[in-house]
Amino acid sequence: MAANTVPNISFNDGNRIPLLGFGVFQIEPKDTAGAVGKALEVGYRHIDTAEMYGNEAEVGQAVRAAGLDRGDVFVTSKLSNASHRPDDARAAFESTLQALKFDYIDLFLIHWPLPTLYDGDFVSTWKVLEEFQRDGRAKSIGVSNFQVPHLERLAAEAEVMPAVNQVEAHPYFGNEEVRECGRTHNILTQAWSPIAQGKVLGDPTIIDVAELVGRTPAQVVLRWHIQRGDIVFPKSTTPQRIEENFQIFDFELDDASMDRISSLDQGEAGRQGPNPDTFDYMPS
Repeated sequence: MAANTVPNISFNDGNRIPLLGFGVFQIEPKDTAGAVGKALEVGYRHIDTAEMYGNEAEVGQAVRAAGLDRGDVFVTSKLSNASHRPDDARAAFESTLQALKFDYIDLFLIHWPLPTLYDGDFVSTWKVLEEFQRDGRAKSIGVSNFQVPHLERLAAEAEVMPAVNQVEAHPYFGNEEVRECGRTHNILTQAWSPIAQGKVLGDPTIIDVAELVGRTPAQVVLRWHIQRGDIVFPKSTTPQRIEENFQIFDFELDDASMDRISSLDQGEAGRQGPNPDTFDYMPS
């Protein structure tokens, strides 16, 4: 299947990213190269990794093994929570490039704001990412798991606004306030945990919509994300799932179906992952 079946969307810095990508969170390093290789074979051209996932090297290996031009594959990685101090962030970014064996990365993110750590100072960390963009080693820069006050603080204190904010979002937790703040500041939203770790797939509404359009529940949920304008990067190590997740651009959900899925939002009660206001995990 051709890669150009996935539309690209523009960042506020003029760079572009495929709306659909492939995520490698919780994929073991030994399985990562194979999974990414399959995704690239299917047609994915956007891979999302992170320092804390421990599989950056295998992502780089898979991109090289695929025989594709580096410029044809969009790769994201993220700063470790242990490396927010400016000099640590510089060293960590260099380690990411070395692990991937790339001269540059397409998108580099602060993984978590960690407002209860580092004296709550994520702005100085962000200014280091601005350096990476200025010197060309990061084509675009962004954040992950930033809440509205965190984004507003960057708007007040930073020179460059994030290209994206990668946050938990799915039918049970639409994260609408954060998405709206992103729209206000021309920040795109990327949805992690797009199917709520599988929990939404058995929902009667999702199943009903899937039957109406003749698609799998996962395809319907991913299509809902895309039509909302969010970037999504489902994870799987199952070849059939990797292929199915890619096949979401040859059908559309009507407004009624979109509304039915959106109505499943449970607000904060629907959140599956940690709350960014209090999350303070530090890798050892």
